[in-house]
Amino acid sequence: MAPRRQSRRTMDAATLEIEIADLRDLDLKSLRLRWRGITGRSAPIHLQRHLLFAMLAYRIQADAFGDLDAGMTQILKAAVGSEASAAITRLTDKVDQRNQELTPGAILTRTWNGRDHRVMVLADGFGFEGKTYGSLSEVALAITGTRWNGPRFFGLRAATARPQ
Repeated sequence: MAPRRQSRRTMDAATLEIEIADLRDLDLKSLRLRWRGITGRSAPIHLQRHLLFAMLAYRIQADAFGDLDAGMTQILKAAVGSEASAAITRLTDKVDQRNQELTPGAILTRTWNGRDHRVMVLADGFGFEGKTYGSLSEVALAITGTRWNGPRFFGLRAATARPQ
């Protein structure tokens, strides 16, 4: 039975650098032994030394600091299978949108007509000047008096290029 690997080891950056530097000094046979110690399985026989080193270094870092989440893995797999640049752009836009999810307590700021406006992200909407709004677009309307894409107004989303 293979030994169970911890999902995350506590390791600081300096220790991690030393451990990866130590891998560089190992020959192929020693890297294979190290692979067995980390994964509990034999190393794939076809892997060359430089690939085995890279995979071990990645695994050590992922164990220490966390691996890719399932959503990111799906996006990367879809990007590999897609050759069209438009499809890859959609996938990277999806990553950008994921990275900009707002958590309650976050403060958004925007200067409009020389005045600073602060909006707090709430669990059920957005707080601005003592009122709760259901969307950032509603807040942008309250600030400007005109309709805006709220995330774009607060700099959370880039303007899309219009075809010429």
